Amino acid sequence: MGLLIKLFLCFLKIGAFGFGGGYTILPLIEREIVTNNHWINYKEFIDIIGISQITPGPITINSATFVGYKVSSFWGSLYATIGVVILPFILVSVATHYILKFKESILIKSVLMGMRPALIGLIICAFLSLAKESYYDLKSVIIGVLTMILLLHKKIHPIIIIIISGVLGIIFTGNFQISIT
Repeated sequence: MGLLIKLFLCFLKIGAFGFGGGYTILPLIEREIVTNNHWINYKEFIDIIGISQITPGPITINSATFVGYKVSSFWGSLYATIGVVILPFILVSVATHYILKFKESILIKSVLMGMRPALIGLIICAFLSLAKESYYDLKSVIIGVLTMILLLHKKIHPIIIIIISGVLGIIFTGNFQISIT
């Protein structure tokens, strides 16, 4: 099977089963692009998540575009991105009609209530997986705890948190030089 078709089908699968979006889909993305296909390594996977937080768009689209480009340049990014968005677009278009029609249905409400705890479980799983690689020394733990305190207790805007974290990363590593290669 051609590489572009393989990229398309892989991200089609990710898009089809990405219920909950965002962090809930990270375990599936990790399994498909890091473990099963070896298109990127785990460090690059974490970098995608970080970049996704400072660029517009969902994590799934950003990862599809990044991985596709890394694997097969422009065409890879195009195939992967189309793959990840086409089924959700169709499903949301169809589902919206029926959800609005049956929004008072006990069955629909029960399904959605049952999915909530599973989605939280997926988010916790993604957190634990990322934490193993992200909290590698005392400085990274300090940044994580400080971030949590600022978000939960001080209600500081997440963009400010990201900037503060970046500055702390520079200070803690002592890398004050900018090099463009």
